[in-house]
Amino acid sequence: MPLLAIASAALAVEIPFFFKGTPSGHDVEFHLYSWLEVLAHWRQGILYPRWASLAHFGYGEPRFVFYPPASWTLGSLISLALPWRIASYVYVWAALTLAGTSMFLLARQWMRRRDAVFAAAFYAVNPYHLVIVYWRSAFAELLASCLVPLLLLWLWRAVEEERRAVIPLSLILAGSWLINAPAAVMIHYSMALLVVVLAWQRKSMRLLVTVSMAVTLGAGLAAFYLLPAVYEQRWIDIANAVSAGSRPADNFLFMHTSDADHDAFNKIISWVAVLEMVGLGVALWAARRWRDSQQWIRRSLLAWAVVCAAMMFSFTEILWGILPKLAFMQFPWRWLLCLSLIFCLMVTVGLQRWWMRVVVCVFGIVVIVAAWHRVQAPWWDTAADLKEMQDNVSDGIGYEGTDEYTPVGADPTNIDKDARKVTVDGPARAAIRVLHWDEESKSFTAEMSAADRVALRLFRYPAWRVEVNGRVVETAAREGTGQMLVPVEAGMNRVEIRFVKTWDRVAGGWISAVSVAGIGLVLFARRKTN
Repeated sequence: MPLLAIASAALAVEIPFFFKGTPSGHDVEFHLYSWLEVLAHWRQGILYPRWASLAHFGYGEPRFVFYPPASWTLGSLISLALPWRIASYVYVWAALTLAGTSMFLLARQWMRRRDAVFAAAFYAVNPYHLVIVYWRSAFAELLASCLVPLLLLWLWRAVEEERRAVIPLSLILAGSWLINAPAAVMIHYSMALLVVVLAWQRKSMRLLVTVSMAVTLGAGLAAFYLLPAVYEQRWIDIANAVSAGSRPADNFLFMHTSDADHDAFNKIISWVAVLEMVGLGVALWAARRWRDSQQWIRRSLLAWAVVCAAMMFSFTEILWGILPKLAFMQFPWRWLLCLSLIFCLMVTVGLQRWWMRVVVCVFGIVVIVAAWHRVQAPWWDTAADLKEMQDNVSDGIGYEGTDEYTPVGADPTNIDKDARKVTVDGPARAAIRVLHWDEESKSFTAEMSAADRVALRLFRYPAWRVEVNGRVVETAAREGTGQMLVPVEAGMNRVEIRFVKTWDRVAGGWISAVSVAGIGLVLFARRKTN
C-alpha cells in the first residue's frame, strides 16, 4: 500500500503530459539527446561512452566524461525498452517514486505507518519537484532527490551503529557523485553540517571518524567517473558552467537581471522557497513539544533548515566564492532539494491534523498554478518534436552542444554545420574516402597530390589518438574553430582515429575496483564473524 500510494501520487503529477505533451524545461534537450547518443554507442558495443559525437552539430564534445552516468544510463535503458515518446514520462515517474520510497524508509523509523505514507507521497510531489518536472527538466537532480532521505537515515543510524554505517553511507555518497555533481556537492556539505551538529549533541567524536571513512570510500567507489571528470577539466571550457546567468550571483532568491525569462523563473522558484520556509517554520513551532528522546533529531533538522534557507539569499554570496566547489552548484535555490525533505518531514510531524496537512498541500498547488498562469507557463514538446530529435541523431545532423564541455580552443559559433567529414586544409588536391565514422572510432583514406593537412568535422581533444599509415602523429587545432587538423603525406594515406583510454580513466577504474573489493572483504569478514 505505501508503494501504491507513492506511485499513484507520482503518476498524478504527469496527468498534464497526456494533454499537452512532454514538458520542455531548461535541460530537456540535453538529457534526451544524451539518451539517444548513448543508445548509438551501445549499438556499436561501447557500454560506457565518453564522447558525444553529434554535439555541436557533429563536431562533438566529451560530455560523458564529465556528466555523471546514472541518469543517462537509466534514461537510455528506458528508451531502449519502451517507445521513445513516453521514455521521459517513465523516467520522471520512476524518479519521483524512488524519492517517495526512500522518504518512507526514513519516516517509518519513528512515525506511524499512515504518517510515513503521507510524508513519502508529499515528498515525491513536493513543490520543488514540480518545478523540476514542469520548468527545469533537470532529470539527474530529480533522481538525486532519492538519496537525501537515505543520507539522513544512515547518519542517524551512524549515531548508534557507528562503523556499521560506513558502507551504506559510502554507497549513498558514491551514488550522489554518479547521479548529479551539484547535488553531490550539496549532499557532502549537508553531511558535514549534520555530523558536526550530531557529534556536538551526542558528545562523541567517533562519528567524525565514521563519516570520514565513508567519504573516502564513497569517492573511491565513484573514482572511475570522478577522477577523469576532475583531471580532464583542464581540457574543456569548464568556466562556462558559472558564466553570466548560471553563476550564483544571478540566482539568489528574488534577484533581477537583464534577462526577462530568467527573472520570471527566478520569481517562481523564489515563491516556492518562501512557501516551504513559511510552512517549515509553522511546522517546527507546532513540533516544539517533541519527546525529550527525539529533541536531538529536531535540533539537527532545524540547524540544517536554517543553513539551507540562508544559502539561498544574497548575503551569503561571499561563502559561494570561498567554499570549495560550492560555486559549481550554480543556483543557490538548489538548496531546496534538501529543504524540501525537512519541509515534508516537519509538516508531517508538526501538523498532526489532516485538515492542516491538506491546507499546506493546497497552498503548494495554488503557488504552482499561479506561477503557471501568472508568471511563466511551462513549455511543451509534441510527438513531432521528439521525432525530430530522433531524426537529428539518426541522420547525423546533430544538435547544439554544451558550452562548459566544449574542448579548449574550440568555438562552436564559427563552425560550418554543413562541412564534410574530411576536407583538405591547404592547396593540395585529394581523393578522400571515408571508411567508417563511428562514435569513438573513425577511419578514412586520403590520396594527396602533395603533403598537406586535412581538417576533420571533429573538435580536437587530447584523448583522440591519430595514426597515419600506422604511425602516431601530432594533430593541431584549426584557428577560429578548434577542429582537428591531421598532417598527411603525398600519395596514399590511411588515417585511423580512436578515442583511447587516458591514464586518469585507467587509474580511476582501478581505484573503484579496489574499493568494491574492499567492501566485499569487509562484508565477507562480518558474515564469518556472525
